Amino acid sequence: MNDAILNLAADVRELSRLTVRYDEPDELLRRGLDWLARVAPYDLATVFLLEGEDVLQVRAAQGALANQVQDHHLQLKDFPTIRQALEERRARAFTEHDHRHGDGDPFDGVLDLEDGHSCMVAPMYTGERPMGVLALDREVCEPYPPGVVELVEVYAHLLAVALENAEQRRRLERLNARQREQLRLLAADCRDEGQDVLGGSKSVAVRRVAVKARQVAVTDTPVLILGETGTGKERLARAVHAWSRRSDGPFVALNCAAIPAGLVESELFGHKKGSFTGAGTARQGRFVVANGGTLLLDEIGELPLAVQAKLLRVLQEGTLTPVGADREVRVDVRILAATHVDLHRAVEAGAFREDLYYRLEVFPLRMPPLRERLDDLPALCRALLAEQTQRTGRSGLILSAAALRVLAEQRWPGNIRQLSNALERAVILAGPDVSVLGPELFQPWDDRSMATVEPASMTLEAVQRQHIERVLKQTGGRIYGEGGAAALLGMKPTTLQSRMKKLGVQRPD
Repeated sequence: MNDAILNLAADVRELSRLTVRYDEPDELLRRGLDWLARVAPYDLATVFLLEGEDVLQVRAAQGALANQVQDHHLQLKDFPTIRQALEERRARAFTEHDHRHGDGDPFDGVLDLEDGHSCMVAPMYTGERPMGVLALDREVCEPYPPGVVELVEVYAHLLAVALENAEQRRRLERLNARQREQLRLLAADCRDEGQDVLGGSKSVAVRRVAVKARQVAVTDTPVLILGETGTGKERLARAVHAWSRRSDGPFVALNCAAIPAGLVESELFGHKKGSFTGAGTARQGRFVVANGGTLLLDEIGELPLAVQAKLLRVLQEGTLTPVGADREVRVDVRILAATHVDLHRAVEAGAFREDLYYRLEVFPLRMPPLRERLDDLPALCRALLAEQTQRTGRSGLILSAAALRVLAEQRWPGNIRQLSNALERAVILAGPDVSVLGPELFQPWDDRSMATVEPASMTLEAVQRQHIERVLKQTGGRIYGEGGAAALLGMKPTTLQSRMKKLGVQRPD
């Protein structure tokens, strides 16, 4: 008796190892059915998997009779005993009476087996999900012993779990492969974007920035990217990431001005469940998401002083503590910071930490405004029009020489972002039959607005809505900070947000 128990324990242990050893589902089933012959002899072992709710299709078959059943399937409605075994999750050994007076054998009409031959089915399921059945058949006429039936029942369940895990691993591998390909394409886009913004420039100032950016890209040194709103600071940051040895890692961007002050710490460092009101689940911060890659902190001058201190710690020690947590998390992230404000003046005013400023200002890069690189206007227009193809549905558009002259005469306080908006609006106004954008499509915004809407006929709310939308577009949707929409409109950011909600104003993408 003791030997039998030891042998059974060894079989179950080997069975458990087998179900976690193979990642390829077909190989797992083949080897699993081969091993099963040690404890339950068969001439045919078949794994039927459910397709839909009522069809069992052969997925794998082993044994002397396997070649005859490879494409076999059956309807569960025709086999209530098998359906019952699947629903009750209990293995069932069939008798001669079952064969003669019951549902009939699953292989009736396919195999010529005598009534009373050894036959059993064991349900395969994971959690609440029925996957199918494992069927064993022998040509001899003797029933499977109860102990063997119970062991096969356990094995069928383990095999189902192993099969589900193997299929999940394959799905994850395919997902990871797609993500790696997306990262590769993103890196290529970043390199191309860097060429558009930097490498192909005719501007001496921009070329100098490109040389410096390539020099610092190969290091892990923090980079401070300076420049007016809309000059392409994020594009430059993506190019630095693409040229770095971290290019295969994630590139994560956070606009510090777009996050309410009370949530910035959680957004950066993450939080534990219940750490504050509304924290219903734990959440990883941007640093953890960017681990192994690059984190761009756009408009870093808007960070609260308390968060600046924690950011400095991450830069110095490479560790952070999520909100509400008592354990440190180590991260490996390269920091790029961008701002349009004068951080030196912010330090003098007490709005920005001096130690953090000098930690970030190791290698500053300044993106020149559009008015200082008008030689790049034709190339920038081509790149922006190509970039907008998916949104506008138009491709192959070019600008006339007169249109380029009109664009070159404008001030562009919103820089490349404002130019992009002007081009997109021109494409929409041009209509589907126009392939060359002329100067008439680039008249000043105010003139076009007044030509289409009579101010006297507009309600006060409509005028307010139009003005707020215009300012938001000018600032690229930025509400907070110097140069933000709230400052330009002379109101508090919270007041502006309330007014926007009341008027139904949406921030532009």
